[in-house]
Amino acid sequence: MEIVYEYHDVEASSRLEVMVKERLEKLHEKYADVIRADVFFKTENTTSDETGKICNIRLSLPGPRLFAEASHAEFASSISESVNDLERQLRKRKEKNRSY
Repeated sequence: MEIVYEYHDVEASSRLEVMVKERLEKLHEKYADVIRADVFFKTENTTSDETGKICNIRLSLPGPRLFAEASHAEFASSISESVNDLERQLRKRKEKNRSY
């Protein structure tokens, strides 16, 4: 699986890339159909202290692409929520395909 990282208003960080890579590789072990992941890190000025660090992940696989976005006070939380959301979507897609 290929992973592409993009940073918008954020400095590139190998720590963030390693964190995402570990989580996505676990996902790829369960769901081998995943071909590519595009990961976007952004910061946003918000009035809340609990949001602002955004992690978007787009997965490419046969069929429609999957997308998840999360905004928290820290990138680690945003990454975790985005990956968990993608796992839910992949599980749902797998169950749907299994019935045919």
